[in-house]
Amino acid sequence: MRRKATPAPPSIIKTYKLFIGGAFPRSESGRSLPVKHVSGRVLAHVSHASRKDLRDAVESALAVQRKWASATAYNRGQVLYRLAEMIQAREAECISLLCATGEVSRADARKEVALSIDRCVAWAGWADKIETVLGGKQPVAGPYVVYSTPEAIGVVVAIAPEKSPLLGLLTVMLPALAVGNAVVLCAGGRNPFIAATIGEALATSDFPAGVVNVLTGRVGELIPVLASHRDIHACIAAGVSAADARALELGAAENMKRVTILDRNMDLADNAALHSPFLAERLVEIKTVWHPSAI
Repeated sequence: MRRKATPAPPSIIKTYKLFIGGAFPRSESGRSLPVKHVSGRVLAHVSHASRKDLRDAVESALAVQRKWASATAYNRGQVLYRLAEMIQAREAECISLLCATGEVSRADARKEVALSIDRCVAWAGWADKIETVLGGKQPVAGPYVVYSTPEAIGVVVAIAPEKSPLLGLLTVMLPALAVGNAVVLCAGGRNPFIAATIGEALATSDFPAGVVNVLTGRVGELIPVLASHRDIHACIAAGVSAADARALELGAAENMKRVTILDRNMDLADNAALHSPFLAERLVEIKTVWHPSAI
């Protein structure tokens, strides 16, 4: 008697969640967006973050930021280096995710992953050296010893560019983390897979829950909200349109939020510019201490 062929299991389309406070919630709005292959085939869905999700992410970041900033710079460098190790361990998966929509070749994806690992290592190395570069003993005319030291500004929103999704999000996220800020990462574009899965790597890393929060969806919807949010202290953005950049600057003017807009056409592989400690200069406050001296 001929056996009946076992039917193939149905293809399950995954919905990627947000990453807030160390947990993986769906958007409170219940919305999601399809991620499509260049052929038009739906590959997956990603949660579409709302303004309420942004507020929740900021609250999580605020709650843990002082703990992260009070860790030694050496320890923060170790945690960032651990992120490099995790990306390297997931190299094959990262390459597949970058190629998933059919817009990037495997050779380009492999190069992007290599540059991303290098960027993590670079900022891990800078974590305990930035204070020496941005601060130090100041010469003054008087009997005083004067020292300046950089301190984390607080909660930073990092807006990732659409191109080079992995390298782009690390470019805006790592400078803020290296100096002790907590980060709310906002990412969208045609291939948000890496942003949606980076939370899975962060959840099993040494970052305290809430130090990095990941929101996916249409970032343009969140820009007016984050620009006026008083518990967000700075924003660093790459790849945003001129209109979105203007909205960020105008919205931040009322609350004096620091806004750093990286050139939309900049080369994300430019290590000389993007491994520079001065990229973090607008993400810190400089604290100066004057002490009387008999000399």
